[in-house]
Amino acid sequence: MALGSISGTRRRWSTPATLRLHLTRVVHALLMVAVGVSLLSSTSLYQLPGASKRAVVSQPGSPIKHIIIMMKENRTFDNLFGAFPGANGATTYTDPQGKVHPLNHQPDPIKNDISHSHDSFVLAYDHGKLDKFSLLPGAIQNGVDEADSQLYQSDIPNYWAYAHTFALADKFFSTIAGPSLPNHFFSIAGEDNNVDGLIKPHQAGAWGCDAVPGTTVEERAPNGTTRRVFPCFNFPTLADLLDAKHISWKYYVRPELPDSLLQTYDAIKHVRYGPDWKTHMFDVTQFASDAAAGLLPTVSWLLLPWSYSDHAPHTICKGENETVRQINAVMQNSTEWASTAIFLTWDDFGGFYDHVPPPLGPNPQIEFGFRVPTIIISSYARPGYVDDTLYTFSSILKFVEDTYGLPSLTRLDGGSNDMFNAFDFNQNPLPPLPLNERRCPAVDRYVPPQDEGD
Repeated sequence: MALGSISGTRRRWSTPATLRLHLTRVVHALLMVAVGVSLLSSTSLYQLPGASKRAVVSQPGSPIKHIIIMMKENRTFDNLFGAFPGANGATTYTDPQGKVHPLNHQPDPIKNDISHSHDSFVLAYDHGKLDKFSLLPGAIQNGVDEADSQLYQSDIPNYWAYAHTFALADKFFSTIAGPSLPNHFFSIAGEDNNVDGLIKPHQAGAWGCDAVPGTTVEERAPNGTTRRVFPCFNFPTLADLLDAKHISWKYYVRPELPDSLLQTYDAIKHVRYGPDWKTHMFDVTQFASDAAAGLLPTVSWLLLPWSYSDHAPHTICKGENETVRQINAVMQNSTEWASTAIFLTWDDFGGFYDHVPPPLGPNPQIEFGFRVPTIIISSYARPGYVDDTLYTFSSILKFVEDTYGLPSLTRLDGGSNDMFNAFDFNQNPLPPLPLNERRCPAVDRYVPPQDEGD
C-alpha cells in the first residue's frame, strides 16, 4: 500500500480549507496522547506493506539517465511558497491565544537561527494546533516573530521561477520531526536507526564515524524510550544498491569543517571505512565542471556549503544564487539536460511555520515532520504543475529505485509514492531555464551550527 493517496492534479478544494484543517486537527487530537511529549501508538494511520522487500519495479523506456538530489537547509513550504498560486499554502498563522494574524514578511537575512530540534517540533506542533512557533527559542528577533514569517516571490524570484516553470510538490513532508542529521539519513537510506537529533557535544566536528570518543546522538523508539549511541551506523544505503548494479554515483560535499557536518555517509561505517569513501566522495566545487563536461554520474547528491545552504541566518539570496549557478551548469549542457531529473529540496522546518499537520509515520514518535518545499526540475517535469501527492525523502529513493530497477531498502521507501506523478515522459521536452544571479544584501551572518540547529 503506497504512502498516502495519489491525486496529482492541480488543487481543487471541495471543502473550505479551514474546515479541512479543523477536521485534520480533530483526528490528530484523538490519536495523540500527552505524556511529556506526544506518545503515539506504533499502530498509527500510516500503513506499510507486509513484506520488508517489494518486487523490483522499473520504468521501461524512461529517458532519465541522471538524477540529482540537491538538499538545502531549514525551510518549510509556507516559509517559501505559502503564497504560491494554486498550491496549498498559507499567509496567516494562529498564535497561542487562538488569534489569527498575517504571517510576517521575513527579512533577508534574519538575525539568528531558530530552534528546530525534535522538542521544538513538539512544542510548535502542539497536538496539531500548530500555534506555538512563536515560543521556540530564537523565534522573536528585534521584537518580531520571525518563526511565523515568510518570504515573498520578490525575495526568492528564481526559486519561484523554477516552481512556475517545472513542478512543485506541496505535500512533501520531512521524514523526521527534527533537525538535519536524521533527515539527511533519509536522503541516502531508508532508515535512520530512530535518530531524532544532532550529535553531542557539537564540538566533536563530524556527524558520524569520525566523531571523537564520547560523542553521542539520541535515538527515540516508537514506544517513546530514548537512548544515546555513538553516531556510526551500518544500515544499508542507496549507495549499496547502486554499487550492486554497477550504477555510477557521486556525493558532492565540501569536505572541510564545519561543512563536513553535511557528509552523511561519514556516519555509515561500511562506507566510511570501505572503498566507496575514496572513489565516490567529491568536493562540491567539482559538480559544475562535471556537469559542463558531461561527467555527471547516474545519481548525484549535491550538498552546498553552509553559507549557500539557505540555513538561517545566512542570506537566502546568496544560497539561491549558488543554487542557480549549479543548475545552470546542468542546463547549459544540452545532453545532460535532456536526460536529467533534479530534486531540489530542503531538509527540515528550521523553526518556521507551516499550516499542514504532518501525517504519522512508522515511528510516530518522530515521523513525519513539517512540510518542506520540493521542486522537480527536468525537461520531463510537468510544466507549471502543483503536485499534491504525499511524499517524503523516501519518495526520492523510491524514484531512483524504480527508475533503475533496484530493490527497496526498507518497507518505508518500498511503500512510498515514487514521484513519477510529477513527470510526463510523453510530453515535448521542456527547454532549459538558465537564470541570472541577483545582487544580495551586503550582510551575511555566519554562525557555526549549534546543538539546536542544523
